[in-house]
Amino acid sequence: MKRTTFFKILTLVYIIIVGVICFAKFSSLPTIPGKFLGLDADKVVHFLLFVPFPILAYFSFPLDRQHFLLTLGAIVLIFAIGAGIAGLTEYVQGRLPYRTMDINDYKADLLGLFFSSMLVFFIRVFTRRSNNV
Repeated sequence: MKRTTFFKILTLVYIIIVGVICFAKFSSLPTIPGKFLGLDADKVVHFLLFVPFPILAYFSFPLDRQHFLLTLGAIVLIFAIGAGIAGLTEYVQGRLPYRTMDINDYKADLLGLFFSSMLVFFIRVFTRRSNNV
């Protein structure tokens, strides 16, 4: 199995899991505690929920790593798609009778996307093959 196929499958599984977590009605599960390391635990969960997306999506495609601007454009596009998915999940949650829409959840989602997009960017920068070798 090619690396890109493996990551495409992982990305699809990840999106399904995010959908289940965001839209399912979990009445029997315990609630999230109020604070985690001084931060609202719900926001930490939202942050962590969206961290994997840019990493999985980036490695799902055979990008030519010699073209820095194309790679940067891909990372920005992946971030934008992730932001769209995060916004859509919050919008749908606002329409469900057992969920609520919260702009601060969306902000935490964006922060997670931004963090991992920067991680992917720095991985790309520091693992780039030098043309001088």
